[in-house]
Amino acid sequence: MTQTQHRSHWTSRWTFILATAGSAIGLGNIWKFPYMTGVNGGSAFVLVFIACIAVVGLPLMMCEIMLGRRAQRNPVDGMAALAKEAGAPMLWRWVGIMGLIAGLLILAFYSVIAGWVLDYVVRAASGAFKGIDGAMAQNQFNAFLAAPLELGLWHSLFIVMTMSVVARGVNSGLEKANNILMPALFAILLVLLGYSLAEGDVARSADFMFTPDFSKVTPVVVLSALGHAFFSLSLGMGAVMVYGSYLQRHVSIARTSLFVALADTAIGLLVGLAIFSLVFANGLEPAAGPGLIFQTLPIAFGKMPGGAFIGTLFFLLVAFAAWTSAISLVEPAISWLTENTRLTRKGAALLIGLTDWLLGIAVLLSFNVWKDVHLLFGLGIFDTLDKLTTNILLPLGGLLMALFAGWVMKTHHVQDELNVSAWPYRLWRFTIRFVSPLAIIAIFLYLFGLVK
Repeated sequence: MTQTQHRSHWTSRWTFILATAGSAIGLGNIWKFPYMTGVNGGSAFVLVFIACIAVVGLPLMMCEIMLGRRAQRNPVDGMAALAKEAGAPMLWRWVGIMGLIAGLLILAFYSVIAGWVLDYVVRAASGAFKGIDGAMAQNQFNAFLAAPLELGLWHSLFIVMTMSVVARGVNSGLEKANNILMPALFAILLVLLGYSLAEGDVARSADFMFTPDFSKVTPVVVLSALGHAFFSLSLGMGAVMVYGSYLQRHVSIARTSLFVALADTAIGLLVGLAIFSLVFANGLEPAAGPGLIFQTLPIAFGKMPGGAFIGTLFFLLVAFAAWTSAISLVEPAISWLTENTRLTRKGAALLIGLTDWLLGIAVLLSFNVWKDVHLLFGLGIFDTLDKLTTNILLPLGGLLMALFAGWVMKTHHVQDELNVSAWPYRLWRFTIRFVSPLAIIAIFLYLFGLVK
């Protein structure tokens, strides 16, 4: 397929890996993975999550990158072009549209949580956690959630941070940001991990996360793990696809996908190990839910030597991870606007930023002024967007991409892009045609109560 004229490309394989890893490594790894591990039985969730990454996540990441590089367009026009090439209906373009919408909806609540993180960077640095107990930490967090103006300030700042990067383009914006933020993220994680090894209860943390307890593997755990695999790897929303469209043709899709999946999973496991080491060492509760890093960890930071410094580093780590992921969430929409309208990247960033800022205002109000407002499934605004995207739109997008690559695209086109030897290709093709779709369909059947 011919390339789109004047299309930007990553300057090297390494920059693509950093950018895609930056997209994958975000709040999902540092905020969501530890608390989901805690509330879903520890090792049970970890084992199923790793299996979901291997069986569903990695093949789908290869699939999405392959579709993007083959199309050389934004996800909406890219799926249309690929459908035309395969002689398939133009309805396939809705896969791109759905992904674009999912990314915008995710950023609406993602930016609000990232705003909490920015606030807690300041709190940690100022010594606000020193000597606090569980009740004080909970009251501090609840008072913060009850202050819409304060929430709005941090949400607005994060939106500005995100749009200031994407407005600068692929090489000057996305690439430069990831080249700085990702090494910084890894360096901070190593410092935190070293501190946890020295001061935390690593043995109990490792036992909690890695000692198999198959009795705790339930359909709910499997559903949560699969949904989180999509969320964690940024699959099904077109972010990986649009990043793949900037990928040079000589780069191996299989090797880079494996590297990103391994890096993403390793970061989640290492962060979980570090967090639970501190949680157990301070006699705290691992099943604290979404408030784990905002209510439980501040108690630990307040007790430990050098807690203000370590707490600041930790929340900076979370902030950097959130930032690199956020810029990938809006890139599909930015790419579509710049390729289909007269808007420049700055104009597109302004439009998308304003849209997500307004959606985010509704989300943050759902924690206070609009806390009694319920949308789908009887859930509040925040929980509705979370469930709609994580449990429905992302897996559905991944399912449709798998079906398209496995059953609709011409075999020689797929082989040309993946460029792998015979047996790895046969394994990938079998997985993408049967295993991944059946796994996702089974989860949907459970989600809608059709199987128990």
